[in-house]
Amino acid sequence: MYNLRFADAHNKFQQWMSTHPQDPMGPVSDAAAFLFSEFERLQVIDVQLFANQDRFDSRNRLSPDTNVRKSFEDRLNQASNLADIALKQRAQDARALYVKTLVSGMRSDYALMIEKKDLAALNFSKEASAYSKQALAIDPHMYDAYLASGVENYMLSLKFAPVRWLLNLTGASTSREEGIRLLKLTAAQGYYLAPFARMMLAVAALRENHPQEARAILLGLKQEFPHNSLYDRQLAMIH
Repeated sequence: MYNLRFADAHNKFQQWMSTHPQDPMGPVSDAAAFLFSEFERLQVIDVQLFANQDRFDSRNRLSPDTNVRKSFEDRLNQASNLADIALKQRAQDARALYVKTLVSGMRSDYALMIEKKDLAALNFSKEASAYSKQALAIDPHMYDAYLASGVENYMLSLKFAPVRWLLNLTGASTSREEGIRLLKLTAAQGYYLAPFARMMLAVAALRENHPQEARAILLGLKQEFPHNSLYDRQLAMIH
């Protein structure tokens, strides 16, 4: 998926689901392929957009593909149901809790970046963070699970102080330092989500006026995933 080969990704996930029908990681991964293909079609992922709060706040609501949306939701529901079955069988199933983290996290991404439903996105983000903490309490070495709280903390820390105070009252986490720490942890030791964490660190570097640091991160991603034109687009905008 990081090379934007979404058809190949769907084929791989379909094969996995055929041979592992009870594993929720199959459908949640297929949902991710639908989400990121839609992000690429709509040119949603933009480091400069995340790095500029005014641009981010004034972003437009987009027009999703209804067929992709249905397939995305169907896979999320399938994954969530399988994870619930696994958790009924064993409440301390960190893998199933991680899948629940991904389901809520992707619903947050869709609501935020495509539908511009900020409140819904916040609620899903808090839900994802709660599931990730449950998973990490069982298996603290599940480094991908740190991303949910990392993104929540970092992105919400960018809000104005009164907004952060209100968000804290709702139970949201808004610590910039903790967000960066968790993003770095996922970037260094994660498996599935390490590239995404590295891209968020590029956003943080741009926010802090360190364009060459952001450029170095994106160059590393481009070298690792040469077929991903996203990195070329972002590099062209950093001077």
